[in-house]
Amino acid sequence: MSNLIRLIGRRLVALPVMVLGVTLLVFIVMSFSSADPARLALGESATPDALEQYRAAHHLNDPLLKRFWEYLLGLIHGDLGTSFTGAKISDMVAAAFPITLQLTFIGIFVAVILATILGIIAALYRDKWQDQVIRVISIASLATPSFWLALLMIQWWSDVPGGTGTFPSVITEWIPFGDEGYLRQITLPAIAVALPNSGSLTRVVRTAMVEELDKDYVRTAIGAGIPKNIVVARNVLRNALITPLTVLGLRIGYAMGGAVVIEMIFNIKGMGQLIFQGITRNDVNIVQGVSITVALAFIIINIVVDMLYVLVNPRIRSI
Repeated sequence: MSNLIRLIGRRLVALPVMVLGVTLLVFIVMSFSSADPARLALGESATPDALEQYRAAHHLNDPLLKRFWEYLLGLIHGDLGTSFTGAKISDMVAAAFPITLQLTFIGIFVAVILATILGIIAALYRDKWQDQVIRVISIASLATPSFWLALLMIQWWSDVPGGTGTFPSVITEWIPFGDEGYLRQITLPAIAVALPNSGSLTRVVRTAMVEELDKDYVRTAIGAGIPKNIVVARNVLRNALITPLTVLGLRIGYAMGGAVVIEMIFNIKGMGQLIFQGITRNDVNIVQGVSITVALAFIIINIVVDMLYVLVNPRIRSI
């Protein structure tokens, strides 16, 4: 138990350091933007005096480190600043971020299910025709861009002319989780997120399973008369999940980035729409708020994945 507490403590100590580093990096990068927040807020017809008053009121003339410190204090209290229209970015993110998380985690859930099943089958039938077929499928899905797959599925299965009409091509209003019609709206976007990620995860699961099956304890257990399916289910699978879990933490970040693109294709009002709005309007504060939110979510998710290692294999508690 003491080793487990130390493991959790090391992760929690590293969390604020990583959060501070990411926030500082994003803030410095966005500070180099050529956009003038005062000009964007007041318009092209604003007088120099009005522009200067706006900059003074919003501390835009303060040194960079002072502005970062004030931004950090606001971030601690959940304040991501305001857009040039005066809207609170924290409210905009609060409405958009849960949608992106839903799309990301449903896509990852589908990818994990597919990768686990295909990876186990490929490992158990190593170098046989089943393994060869799964290898081709995984490479093809890995090489398929998610945005191209989304457009292809819209053409085939959505309500556009020539499609089957089964799923909507454009989501005009997001249906909350659990309500009627939710699965219909999320199916195509989730598949577009899931398939490219399932390809890479399948190869990782297959490799980890093969390495575990070649270990001495597996041959000893099978030689002692224990059925192979029991050895695989109770020991091999659990030990082989360590490496896929490591990759899964990174794939969630990639899936979240892919979900942002998919949102644009299906007109989903998530973080993708929000950051696109900030870019097209040249609203630095929106882009900064979205970037920091996604980066912090990626850090926290990877910390949680680290904690899952302990549940999968107690031997890690001794590290």
